[in-house]
Amino acid sequence: DCPGKEGTGGRKRNLTLLRNKLYMGQRRRTEPVVESTTTAGDLGNLRRSQSDRTEYSQKLQEKMAPQVVSSAPATPPQEDEEEISRRMMARRVKIIAELMQTEKDYISDLDLCIKEVIQPLRNQQIARFDVDGLFSNIELVHQLSAKLLSLLEEATTDVEPPMQIIGEVFLQIKGPLEDTYKIYCYHHDDAHTMLEYYEKDEELKQHLRDCVQSLK
Repeated sequence: DCPGKEGTGGRKRNLTLLRNKLYMGQRRRTEPVVESTTTAGDLGNLRRSQSDRTEYSQKLQEKMAPQVVSSAPATPPQEDEEEISRRMMARRVKIIAELMQTEKDYISDLDLCIKEVIQPLRNQQIARFDVDGLFSNIELVHQLSAKLLSLLEEATTDVEPPMQIIGEVFLQIKGPLEDTYKIYCYHHDDAHTMLEYYEKDEELKQHLRDCVQSLK
């Protein structure tokens, strides 16, 4: 070959090599620097996974926040505590007053029974009529109830409601209450049977009617 042709062929080969180097260099600059095993879809999944974790963490904190607050005892406002205390004290005063009124009514009924029924029947000295068997120890019940009312009045009269100690009254009279009502309850069924028998006897039944009419 002639030299001119060799020079021209050499320049063509050099130009081809130069183009290949430029192409490879441009490719290196433009390709993403990632591992060959990581695809674009994997990167998207990684980004979404990170976003999901962040969102989940935020939602978890929002859900946990109320529980953390509720786990600590809430401190109500001062006025709410005072209102609750006031209502409880008013209710306690009402219960004590109702208890005492009930005891007064019970004593009044027992007093009428003794004066208008038991004493007249005893004074008549009716044959075949067991007054003590019919009414058992009701007079002792009357005395004990009067004592209980007296103790309740002593514990509440001229005493501020917060200082009224009612439980101590019942503890003090617990023994006598048990002993007295134990006898009354023990004879109750016998007294009921006795009353049914008396109501079948017209003469005895009339005496009972007179007592009931006196009560009315």
